[in-house]
Amino acid sequence: MKKIDQESINTLRFLSIDEVQAANSGHPGLPLGTAPLMYTIWDRFMKVNPKDPSWFDRDRFVLSPGHGSALQYAMLHLAGYKVSLDDLKQFRQWGSLTPGHPEYGVTPGVDVSTGPLGHGFAMAVGLAMAEKMLAARYNKKGFPVVDHYTYGITSDGDQMEGVASEAASLAGTLGLGKLIFLYDDNKITIEGHTDIAFKEDVGARFVAYGWQVLRVSTSEDVEELAKAIKEAKREKNRPSLIIVPTHIGFGSPRQDMASAHGEPLGAENVAATKKAAGWDPEKSFYVPDEVRAHFEEKIPAAERKEAEWEALLDEYAKKYPDLAAELVDRMNGKVDLDLKKLMAIFDGTESAATRAASGTVLQSLADALPSLVGGSADLGPSNKTEMKGKGFFSARTPEGRNIHFGIREHAMGCIVNGLSLHGGLLPFGATFLVFADFMRPAIRMAALMGIGSHFVFTHDSIFVGEDGPTHQPVEQAMSLRLIPNVSVIRPADALETAAAWKTACETKDRPTCLLLTRQGMPVLHDYAKVIAKGAPKGAYILSPCPKEEDLKAVIIATGSEVHLALEAQKKLTKRHIGVQVVSMPSWDLFDSQSAAYRRRVLPKDVPAIAVEAGVRTGWARYTGSEDHVIGIDTFGASGPGKTVYKEYGFTVDHIVDMVRKVK
Repeated sequence: MKKIDQESINTLRFLSIDEVQAANSGHPGLPLGTAPLMYTIWDRFMKVNPKDPSWFDRDRFVLSPGHGSALQYAMLHLAGYKVSLDDLKQFRQWGSLTPGHPEYGVTPGVDVSTGPLGHGFAMAVGLAMAEKMLAARYNKKGFPVVDHYTYGITSDGDQMEGVASEAASLAGTLGLGKLIFLYDDNKITIEGHTDIAFKEDVGARFVAYGWQVLRVSTSEDVEELAKAIKEAKREKNRPSLIIVPTHIGFGSPRQDMASAHGEPLGAENVAATKKAAGWDPEKSFYVPDEVRAHFEEKIPAAERKEAEWEALLDEYAKKYPDLAAELVDRMNGKVDLDLKKLMAIFDGTESAATRAASGTVLQSLADALPSLVGGSADLGPSNKTEMKGKGFFSARTPEGRNIHFGIREHAMGCIVNGLSLHGGLLPFGATFLVFADFMRPAIRMAALMGIGSHFVFTHDSIFVGEDGPTHQPVEQAMSLRLIPNVSVIRPADALETAAAWKTACETKDRPTCLLLTRQGMPVLHDYAKVIAKGAPKGAYILSPCPKEEDLKAVIIATGSEVHLALEAQKKLTKRHIGVQVVSMPSWDLFDSQSAAYRRRVLPKDVPAIAVEAGVRTGWARYTGSEDHVIGIDTFGASGPGKTVYKEYGFTVDHIVDMVRKVK
């Protein structure tokens, strides 16, 4: 190995363990064992410009075992990103650029938040899919305007997680030739040797998935690692897994020990590790001049590569002006939608399930937004998510915009996040609401990263009926609302569904979950104007009290229950009990409105009840008491939907009785 390679690897190793030691917290084992893998990828292959971390045509990198973040920060520092030695010294400290696990949007150069094992691997599949989709759409002969790789490091822990298996299977099926992972095969987890729980042949599994599997003899030979990566890049039709035997805690007194994983080595062991490598044990956070110069010399070439790409894009715009303008709009995330036009789609429609309305809106959005891509976990006909005439993304048809995710809800959620993180796409994934439980970790990560992933959930209540309680969501809507920075929208009809989709497409800083009915809902044409104005605000007075001075109560409802509320209002009016009906498709959107607006919708001195076919927990924030909520705090039952709905108390008479008690 060349001296500069060894010096650079040692610098990465010792910066990493210095970070962990200074914080007295972290994971030294992976950085020590995996530094040569990180170095080889970044020194020999990564097409990036550290001066512009968001360059669109850069290569993407994913450290799927995010507990090794100290190594990634050390690499970003050496590569020239705005991650200083002082930032490394603040590893895991409050407000630092170097948090305990990599966080997208916090540290320059971090493309993906990782930590939950398997998630980074699955999101990388989404990143590679995005590159392939965009390249198929925009690249022309002599104009490879979208041409980059997704590189990553994966671990034994990643490969034990089911989500990685789901994603790997799909990646092989899709032939993602520009996805390359190096497998940190150290055979150690927190509890000991991997064979206590994990004896499978990972390489054989990946061959079965349709991957190219390569092996190197040692982690300590940069040239052998580089040769394997070059071979992986020559394979155009399969993703590649390069299996690298590594040693956790390499070179330290804890090498190959489980204790090297997640605790500082201690001052004595740090010193011993450095001394064994011929490094001055007294030096901490030290970067040799030759290593600093080695990486600084790469910066001009990196800047030239981006400048060459910009020039290529300019020439492309001259020859293909329409495509170039479209690509730039997509890179900038431009969305231009007219709600009135979307709502007008339903002129003449008397009734539609909101899942069907969503499917209708989707056709219009697909024409207006070339960036819209997505699909279902094998439920497209039920979710109504196929974009007609837009083709299906596959190894042979990468220009297709519909995605067959297969029955892989967890991976689907992560892949949607990867598609979103890449840029240039508005991705969605769909399934039944009850199966949101499979996807919850991915939705949480989308929220944490603050990205505009879209999740479409149909069959949203006990009205599913005959399929019974296994398929009838009860707690799911509320559980999604509990995740910070997630927008949850449960529209009442086709018109609110159109507004919901527009809001989702325009929302860039958080994921949106659309909760949609299987059963038909009357289209509220008589309220079209108030819906257009109010639905984007999350809650609004759909039907005011006939005489404001007679107002005795407010009925708050979401989704299908809004129609019950309107019928109850009519019955109460006949009894000279004045109520107003508030449709509240989205708590989070409503809570973001001004206090004055919220008081107008929900007057403080007027009692309120809420009606939603789900758990009552949480509604007291608007009603003052869960006793003022018509909901369901148990599991559903099998039977015709209308019967189940009625048996659980979702009737006009129940609402009327509740209002009479609280007014």
